[in-house]
Amino acid sequence: MAILEINNLGISFGGLRALDDFHVKIEQGELYGLIGPNGAGKTTAFNLLTGVYRPDEGRILLDGEDITGRKTIEINKAGVARTFQNIRLFHQMSVLDNVKVGLHNHYYCSTVSGILRLPSFRRTEKEMNEKALSLLDVFDLSGEAGILAANLPYGKQRKLEIARALATDPKLLLLDEPAAGMNPNETAELMETIRFVLDKFHITILLIEHDMKLVSGICEKLTVLNFGKVLTEGDTSEVLHDPEVIKAYLGE
Repeated sequence: MAILEINNLGISFGGLRALDDFHVKIEQGELYGLIGPNGAGKTTAFNLLTGVYRPDEGRILLDGEDITGRKTIEINKAGVARTFQNIRLFHQMSVLDNVKVGLHNHYYCSTVSGILRLPSFRRTEKEMNEKALSLLDVFDLSGEAGILAANLPYGKQRKLEIARALATDPKLLLLDEPAAGMNPNETAELMETIRFVLDKFHITILLIEHDMKLVSGICEKLTVLNFGKVLTEGDTSEVLHDPEVIKAYLGE
């Protein structure tokens, strides 16, 4: 069974068709690419997947479960996490506390327990700190656990956002142009990190990018969007040689 199956997904804004008959099927453990030029509908697809928008039609199945039109928090609890093209961290919180925010789906303490700092609260806090630190260690960020997220270099803020998303223990991780704003060295390091995350956490990753070269170097399968519609899909090597892709996307 596919971990993600999207059928005939569509949405319009003010009469403009932003996404039409969008479909994709992603198997467990795949690193799948969704590419297309700016305005092709990539982020709209992510917003539909994560409950930011409700589709006008179509269905979204996560591991066989219909999550179409659910609220964002419900979709996250079902197993979908994401990052954003424009980094969204809690900048005035520590690096450690940013990751702990992502753990709250899996830990619970009553208000009374927290106020009185009862043993149950202290145990939970200790477990959360250990879990968060272990995630930070994966991204070589444990040494910066106590500093404000705003004080991290740009590339490390990207990594922190991914670490926080992983803290929700997702089945599917959506990465929205994670290399945006990075220099070539930072981009190469990030791509290696994404490969490592895929292997270590045994999850599925859907990666949005507009950079064909970047995505083709890391993803085995691609879907190409153009003007809100699927232009082509399939193995990366086939997609790269599709005449329609070359014409519409590469401009050659």
